Amino acid sequence: MTQAPARPAADRRRHDREIVALAVPAFGALVAEPLFVLADSAIVGHLGTAQLAGLGVASALLTTAVSVFVFLAYATTAAVARRVGAGDLQAAIRQGMDGVWLALLLGAAVIVAVLPTAPALVDLFGASHTAAPYATTYLRISALGIPAMLVVLAATGVLRGLQDTRTPLYVAVGGFVANAVLNVGLVYGAGLGIAGSAWGTVIAQCAMAAVYLVVVVRGARRHGASLRPDAAGIRACAQAGVPLLVRTLSLRAILMIATAVAARLGDADIAAHQIILSLWSLLAFALDAIAIAGQAIIGRFLGAGDTAGARDVCRRMVQWGAVVGVVLGLLVVVSRPAFLPLFTSDATVKHTALPALLLVALSQPVCGIVYVLDGVLMGAGDGPYLAGAMILTLAVFTPAALLVPVFGGGLTALWAAMALMMTVRMLTLWIRTRSGRWLVTGATR
Repeated sequence: MTQAPARPAADRRRHDREIVALAVPAFGALVAEPLFVLADSAIVGHLGTAQLAGLGVASALLTTAVSVFVFLAYATTAAVARRVGAGDLQAAIRQGMDGVWLALLLGAAVIVAVLPTAPALVDLFGASHTAAPYATTYLRISALGIPAMLVVLAATGVLRGLQDTRTPLYVAVGGFVANAVLNVGLVYGAGLGIAGSAWGTVIAQCAMAAVYLVVVVRGARRHGASLRPDAAGIRACAQAGVPLLVRTLSLRAILMIATAVAARLGDADIAAHQIILSLWSLLAFALDAIAIAGQAIIGRFLGAGDTAGARDVCRRMVQWGAVVGVVLGLLVVVSRPAFLPLFTSDATVKHTALPALLLVALSQPVCGIVYVLDGVLMGAGDGPYLAGAMILTLAVFTPAALLVPVFGGGLTALWAAMALMMTVRMLTLWIRTRSGRWLVTGATR
């Protein structure tokens, strides 16, 4: 009798240690990724306003292109983790190699599409006539690194599925340092200007991909997994990624609609919106790190056929998401007097941003639960449901956002619509996890 409560407590401590061990390095790797753009901006910014504007347009295009293929990491993590749970490391590595081959094929297709259409894409994003040549130059050179960027996504998914988030952290930090050094040397030392920045980033990305490939190839040889492309495996990997692609595109559509509505509200509103959106994205990194841990752990439990363990860790991770969300919300409230002046000295912009900032703070516990449950269902390979739920969320958010300019409320009303969007996501994800239909066991789903 005295030992009965000890096991749940021991399980919670074990889950906590595993969540922290996976989430903390994952957070570091996530934060390191946007530092590439920041480093490029800081270096190119000293070349001139036109060059910096060109970099901004090209970076937006590249970020959009890569974010569309983030399913390479998510789907690979879940698939590899399932096979790890089933005790078949050879099949886990083989699954990961299918993801890497798919990344290379998609990257090659993107190069073929981007190189001839770069000027039109730059023009579509509204680059000025002075910034457009720089944007085109940067985009065409950087496109050559897209296969490497996609390989990094797929290989990161492999390692996460193998319950290793430390190696992606080390590679991300090393890539950031190499990118900064190469950019300075090529932009100023070699006098290549914005082209030097693009080449520096491409070289750093290729080096990161090479490191990942060395790690994955060593694992394949150690466990006797084939390195050759397998058409059936690549096709299965692509099919598993389609629902997650739909989910990602729906989420991107929500963010684009929000920005478009903010732009219609006026200059102060769009400026304040960009500040709030930047903060929202930063907070998302912390919450996404827990979701990544969820993908890896849930996939492993289901691969091992342990539905009770999957339920337990899901419950514990929801608690983590809610608590971290509360902490982040409090940090936003406490830091708001210092945060807004970092971005603007315009009193109107600060006044416009403050109510929206408080809404972001209040919604963080909901965001924490959303990210965790999203990661749990990704780890379970429940992509079709995630796609449908996100389409439903988009259908609810779109009219709510588009009615803001009609009925008023300004940026505060727009971010209330964003909070509504996260609430709808939470409800759809909570209903699914409560149903238990995601608890499909086995090495494959």
